[in-house]
Amino acid sequence: MTPDSVPLQTVARAFEVLELLEREGEAGPARIATLMDVTRSTAHDYLVSLASTGFVVKDEGKYRIGYRFLERGSRLKHRSRFFNSADIVVRKLSADSGELAQLGCAESADWVMLHESGDVTSVQTRTYPGFRTPIHSHAAGKVLLANFPAERIDELLDVDELEAVTEHTITDPDALRPELETIREQGHAVDHEEQVIGIGFVACPVLEDGELLGSVSVACPTGRLRQDSYREDLIKTVQAAAEEISVNYRYH
Repeated sequence: MTPDSVPLQTVARAFEVLELLEREGEAGPARIATLMDVTRSTAHDYLVSLASTGFVVKDEGKYRIGYRFLERGSRLKHRSRFFNSADIVVRKLSADSGELAQLGCAESADWVMLHESGDVTSVQTRTYPGFRTPIHSHAAGKVLLANFPAERIDELLDVDELEAVTEHTITDPDALRPELETIREQGHAVDHEEQVIGIGFVACPVLEDGELLGSVSVACPTGRLRQDSYREDLIKTVQAAAEEISVNYRYH
């Protein structure tokens, strides 16, 4: 092990502690030590160090993720030119369609949700800002994947089988490729229960001067989405929202 690799390993282990705390909700040194297969004193040192940053909070002998992460996440979102160009449009899209509207972007091999807007009548997808899912697993991600450079698509699809989120997720790369070509040509994507059972998505890419910014989408019950006239109207509504976000981005 080289001297330069030691701090990198330490950082990786610290993030492992954070992942465990997020999963467990709260935990003490003994529990973290068991989960990480380290001594209790080592686990304690990690927890104390993280608590000193404010990103982890000690409460009655146990540790949990602190709200400082929420602060940083909110700042990150509100610094985004894409988000600021789309915020009002996404809210308007939800109001006009009566459905749950979402804004997302690509990161690595995932679609990441930046923002959503809905009301008590909208479907509930149990998503939140920062939620991520494999980019191939629903319409909002596939409109991004379809607009990636060919070499990037080849890289992401160079597997025997893609991850399944539901039984309806397309997991065969060879079956997905022609769908991506169709999505790129028609400028939108529709899926039925590929991400959430009982729910479908209509999505469009947001492009500005050749740059792929992200995607805007709506989620609704698959029963409504299978109605041809409703689906076509929804596609037009989402396309209009994508175009409005693009214009806002241009002049933001």
